[in-house]
Amino acid sequence: MLDTSRTSTGPAATSFAMRMNAVAAVAEKHADSVDKAGRFPAEAMAALREARLLGIMIPREHGGEGATFGEIAELCTQLGRACSSAGMVFAMHQIKVSSLVHHGEDSAWHVSFMRRVAEQQLLLGSATTEGGIGGDLRNSICSIVPDGDHVTLEKDATVISYGLDADAILATARRAPDAASSDQVMVVIEKGQAGLDQTSVWDTLGMRGTCSHGFKLKARVPAEQVFPRPFAEIAAQSMLASSHLFWAGLWFGIAGGALAKAQASVKAAARRTPNALPPGATRLAAAAAELSALKALVRDGIARFEAARHHEEDLNTMGFAVAMNAVKVQASQKAVAIVQEALTITGILGFKNDTPFSVGRQLRDILSAPLMIANDRVIANTSTMLLMSRLDTDLEG
Repeated sequence: MLDTSRTSTGPAATSFAMRMNAVAAVAEKHADSVDKAGRFPAEAMAALREARLLGIMIPREHGGEGATFGEIAELCTQLGRACSSAGMVFAMHQIKVSSLVHHGEDSAWHVSFMRRVAEQQLLLGSATTEGGIGGDLRNSICSIVPDGDHVTLEKDATVISYGLDADAILATARRAPDAASSDQVMVVIEKGQAGLDQTSVWDTLGMRGTCSHGFKLKARVPAEQVFPRPFAEIAAQSMLASSHLFWAGLWFGIAGGALAKAQASVKAAARRTPNALPPGATRLAAAAAELSALKALVRDGIARFEAARHHEEDLNTMGFAVAMNAVKVQASQKAVAIVQEALTITGILGFKNDTPFSVGRQLRDILSAPLMIANDRVIANTSTMLLMSRLDTDLEG
């Protein structure tokens, strides 16, 4: 577990963990079926709704439970150990909720929508990827177009996270037809307002249950559903951190789950040969140290965000962005290496799909980590920022 301070001691967090344990049990039971069929983890989603975990980040005054980033990351870890796809759906949903919570308070419509998310346990999807720009979420080709007191949007969304199963989609677009590609807004599009013409199928190596098919997205919504803050602000102040930290928590869970299987295989070997050190034991020790390092990395990132979140000027600094980028790159690389080492330790029993020590699904799923906002793109952005900012060489702060 990540064991962030409030997660380990607060009564609300204990309730979160207990509720997620029940969800994880359901998710684990169906994880192989979800993966093999490439289907949405419907059973896990039903359990999440029953446990009322989809709206927990929303402030109490708007019907939620005021969960912190650390608590959400820990829940991503719990669910990720059981089913990577279910964990990713939960993480992506909470990334969208964080944008709503941190940037919707100035809008009566968005506050009302927050209440509905909490009350009705609505699932929020994401449409930031677009044909012609790939995964560059800070640029858009499409734009919203004023239409009286409404706006219209047409987007070639090559990926929409679980688009057919989301209750609402948060989509990015240019502010106006003549706006620069980086002058973006984000708009809430409810299920009944979205026209989805599917253009591709999510047939992937791993994370198959996220069902992030491609669509031509068309919508006409009231103008009040456009976030009042520019997307540049949303991305810098909440979406960057929530994406990197929630994903990192999920990847930690996947890596921990795979290494637990490796540990079980080493223990089984030790019982067979009690007078000899089992093969893989020293590799297990080294991998456990790497898992501890990954845990420290994620916890440090969470602590840095929690320290900065009440100071808008801190969230907007290049130093903060560099730190969050480092969490993403390092966490994704470490998690992949740990799961690969788990396979080495388990050997052929980990390679086969029909053994208790199988880590094939976890390995395929974790390989998505360096590709989700590609590490090369993240590193390139960091290199640009480092040309204009001071390198952090202090142990404290």
